[in-house]
Amino acid sequence: MKRIKALVLTGFGLNCDYETDFSLKLAGAESHRIHINELIGVARGSDRVTLGQFQILVFGGGFSWADDHGAGVLMAAKLKRHLGAELKRFVRDGNLVIGICNGFQALVNLGLLPGFDEAYDQRLVAITYNDAGNFVDAWVTLRVNEAAACVFTKGLSEMELPVRHGEGKVVAEMDTIKALLENRQVVMQYAGEDGTAAQGKWPFNPNGSIQDIAGICDPTGRVFGLMPHPEAFNHFTNHPNWTNQREALSRQGKTPVSQDGEGIRIFQNAVEYLRGR
Repeated sequence: MKRIKALVLTGFGLNCDYETDFSLKLAGAESHRIHINELIGVARGSDRVTLGQFQILVFGGGFSWADDHGAGVLMAAKLKRHLGAELKRFVRDGNLVIGICNGFQALVNLGLLPGFDEAYDQRLVAITYNDAGNFVDAWVTLRVNEAAACVFTKGLSEMELPVRHGEGKVVAEMDTIKALLENRQVVMQYAGEDGTAAQGKWPFNPNGSIQDIAGICDPTGRVFGLMPHPEAFNHFTNHPNWTNQREALSRQGKTPVSQDGEGIRIFQNAVEYLRGR
């Protein structure tokens, strides 16, 4: 079976690397947690790790550099300075990039998203403070755009995932938002409990994102950023309602088909895409 190697960034306040690494391994990838300094070649006593050794690059969640100067700003600046050309080459070579929460913030600051016309150095989208003015830690319902080109969400139409952020509001000029919608680059949108559009309403849209945007991809579908945390739903017991769901199945004489949480599907799609490429 073809080996799919994933690189999960660690260091300087990133704190979701263990969950993300575990989720990728459940999905069938050979995942490695790599400190940012090892990747940019400044770690002492070690050979430099290169992006060319991997097929999936993960910008994970956390508070990189304590979100100083804005969420994901310093991580983006550091990586752009040391790896700007290498990152663009990694994408253009057909590999996959996913940015989750703080990682999503870094991707838009780098310009890897939205990546219109494969211009991966234009900052056109920002992710700013929640309308509520405070940190939000909650589970949300998401509508997934089945028409989107996104590799990571193939076969998905709706899912529940947790969010945990203080800066999750996606904003941009209206021309950019229009282009994202028309190009089918809006991958995930916040929804009500019945699956209908949240229409900006709290608590279904937890941050006030324009057009309820929770995640976007580039035109190729191979670069994906989202605020919710798929790695935090790696087992069915992660869901706050799992005992009720288990009891409902039990009364029907059924058991959970899989122990995996819904979030694993996103990582499985990435692995399956690369194996079939």
